[in-house]
Amino acid sequence: MNRTEIYEKLTAVFQDVFDDDGIEINDSTTAADIEDWDSLTHIMLLSAVEDEFGIKFDMKAVQGLKDVGAMVNLIGELLA
Repeated sequence: MNRTEIYEKLTAVFQDVFDDDGIEINDSTTAADIEDWDSLTHIMLLSAVEDEFGIKFDMKAVQGLKDVGAMVNLIGELLA
């Protein structure tokens, strides 16, 4: 799966978790860019991403995620 395909699926996950069809994400998107992105929605988001992509995040790797671009990279690595 390439980055474009990951972004298509990931955007849908973000829109579903945050209940906002207008959300657009890119490599530099962070929690500060999405109004309702708090610690609870962060956990819900990670769980939804795991379900959507059929992967399991390592908590150590998740702690190092600084932005959506890093998440896309991690998803790509886990799918490889």
